[in-house]
Amino acid sequence: MYTKECVETFLKNQSQLYDKPVAETYEEAEEFLEDCMAVTVDSLKDVRKYLEEMGADVGNMTAEELSDASEVFPLPGGGYLIVEG
Repeated sequence: MYTKECVETFLKNQSQLYDKPVAETYEEAEEFLEDCMAVTVDSLKDVRKYLEEMGADVGNMTAEELSDASEVFPLPGGGYLIVEG
């Protein structure tokens, strides 16, 4: 369900959202993303729309603040992975 890029990005950067690792292997990271129903979107506009739909107050956040949010993982090839903590 998740691309290799998504899983590897989350595995490498999970400490931006969690104090302790929630996954140590690729398979654990993939399973964790599935369990928490992480989503991928194409743009920061889509990140904002998704978070607003989930009830987050992001209306006053700049694009940079949105991109730096702990639950938003920019993907190296473009797009974003959103993992709700």
